[in-house]
Amino acid sequence: MKKYMSFVFLLFSISLFAQELKVKETLLNPSNKINDGVIKLEVEGGTPPYQYKWSNQATSLNSNESVNLVEGLSYEVVISDASGAQLTKSYKVPAKAITEIFNGAMTPAVSAMGAVLFWDPFAAIGIYDPVVYADVKRVSIPNWSPEVEDKYTLKEWLRPEGSKVKKGEAIAVIENKSGTTETILAPVNGGLQYLVKEGGVIYNSENMEHVIEQGANFLAAISYDEPVAITHPNGDPQEKAIPFIVIWLVVGALFFTLRMGFINIRGFRHALELAKGKYDDPDAPGQVTHFQALATAVSGTVGLGNIAGVGVAVSLGGAGATFWMIVCGLLGMSSKFVECTLGVKYRDILPDGRVFGGPMNYLRYGLEKRNLKGLGKVLASLFAVLAVGASFGGGNMFQANQSFEQLSGQFPVLEGNGFWFGVITAILVGVVIIGGINSIAQVTGRVVPVMASIYILAAMAVIIINIENIGPAFSAIVDGAFSPSAIKGGVIGVLIVGFQRAAFSNEAGVGSAAIAHSTAKTNHPPSEGFVALLEPFIDTVVVCTLTALVLIFTGMHEVDGLAGAQLTSDAFGSVISWFPYVLALAVFLFAFSTMISWSYYGMRAWTYLFGKSKKTEFVYKMLFLVFVVIGASVSLGAVLDFSDMMILAMAFPNIIGLYIMSGEVKVDLEDYWTKLKANQLFKKQKV
Repeated sequence: MKKYMSFVFLLFSISLFAQELKVKETLLNPSNKINDGVIKLEVEGGTPPYQYKWSNQATSLNSNESVNLVEGLSYEVVISDASGAQLTKSYKVPAKAITEIFNGAMTPAVSAMGAVLFWDPFAAIGIYDPVVYADVKRVSIPNWSPEVEDKYTLKEWLRPEGSKVKKGEAIAVIENKSGTTETILAPVNGGLQYLVKEGGVIYNSENMEHVIEQGANFLAAISYDEPVAITHPNGDPQEKAIPFIVIWLVVGALFFTLRMGFINIRGFRHALELAKGKYDDPDAPGQVTHFQALATAVSGTVGLGNIAGVGVAVSLGGAGATFWMIVCGLLGMSSKFVECTLGVKYRDILPDGRVFGGPMNYLRYGLEKRNLKGLGKVLASLFAVLAVGASFGGGNMFQANQSFEQLSGQFPVLEGNGFWFGVITAILVGVVIIGGINSIAQVTGRVVPVMASIYILAAMAVIIINIENIGPAFSAIVDGAFSPSAIKGGVIGVLIVGFQRAAFSNEAGVGSAAIAHSTAKTNHPPSEGFVALLEPFIDTVVVCTLTALVLIFTGMHEVDGLAGAQLTSDAFGSVISWFPYVLALAVFLFAFSTMISWSYYGMRAWTYLFGKSKKTEFVYKMLFLVFVVIGASVSLGAVLDFSDMMILAMAFPNIIGLYIMSGEVKVDLEDYWTKLKANQLFKKQKV
């Protein structure tokens, strides 16, 4: 018994000694730039090899070094050895620069706000699994990329279709046009499925159907016995959540479409007539024409999201995301109609002619009419606070920051001169916004048509040059919308990406545009609602869709590792070599027009909170110009993310009010239709 106990004790001692892991860490903050922190670990003891499970999802399980970390933020790592021993450690790269301190402090706030905006209610109650699974592993031509110019043929199958293959087993021989052959090995275990017949062409760069078709480079598919979760480098499963904010915006848009009797379709023709000025009454109360109000609102939404955001959406969701983006844009037209009708109805016009309107007014006074005074005050104040934050961040600093990055990328002389770029931009913005809404409307009325025309004509040129690809392109869009590969997250994943991009781009339901439209000269609130419904059509159905089509027609939607504005720029550049320079200038115009529009949105929210005096307006304008300089000259990371989220958060108080007052808008709409049909509205006489 003694010998047995001694043996057990010896084993326990050896086991205890073997499991003792020791870690020496190195924390690096190499520069004053944000998000470049480094944690490097040296592990001793235990039984190598070691595995590192980082809380940073971008770091591999096999890496003892985690890079591109937020300074001042804690990161956890679980270190495991080959015998199963584990050690958990937490590290924080110290923040030094003031920008790093701000960024580190704001990152938890971004996470908290994101947890609300992007919470997935379907996953929470268990009716939807957000984890992205792959049921098949598709086998590609080795080292293939969309830039490859070659022809590949399936020379011989080495294993019969339907057979079980093992990882590393030879399954096929392919041949390129120069006659070079290569043996293809199975990347995983599973059942083999042929995608190309023996002797058939896998991919031919001279065949535009192959260039555009999603996944034309695959020759086989191997079915897993059980679906496999797709993971991040750190081992966490990838998820395609259905964000609550997207549900909130899309369900609201669908409700208003049905409630208003598909006003987005049956009101479209009349909306065009109003925008053309056919019903402009010069004696009507307000400050700007229907067209100027529309231009101001469009300039606030048509921006970097239409260029960079669509590139992200199509690279994540594939060509099919375009279809759902269009659907969401069409639904959003109804949300704009409701909120902008109310914006005019509850506006306040001072004796000096200044107009104060938008969600702050209709939330407060519209709900007060329904004996919901307390709720109205809370929703209006919440909206105003969010709008001020959004105007400084997403509507200002983000625009200045991104436009500088785009311009400096095309014009190297600008590199390192962000401060002076910001100063010049602030002066240009200041010249416009000091003059108030009339000045803003006059500038946007000229700039928006020009910049939109340049962008649309360039997109049309790319499409026309590649017109022979129209069939494959639309096939890719429809096929991708309803039968996309699991790697893109399935139908749900593609739908979410498309809806998300459209909802974030046109801001339908956010309430911002109602502030601009409330200044329109009209005696009939629904008339401005009609004009406003054109906004999501222009922003999403036209501009976003054209961007997506350029990416698809040029085959750039299949490029891995590129997204955003760079992807869009490369797509244009592949057809029009000099266009990236024009696009860089267009990005600046998009950003500039967005800034001047959002300065007005923020100012109206500011005056709601702090008073309607001209002195109060002046203080806001000066602050706004300071933030232009800050945005262009400093990388603020999480600060920009947080303020950008404020734009989306504005939809919560706004849509609650729209639901409650939708019946009132419906009555006003029917009354307006009656007057229109009876020819009782002011109409310009033909000369």
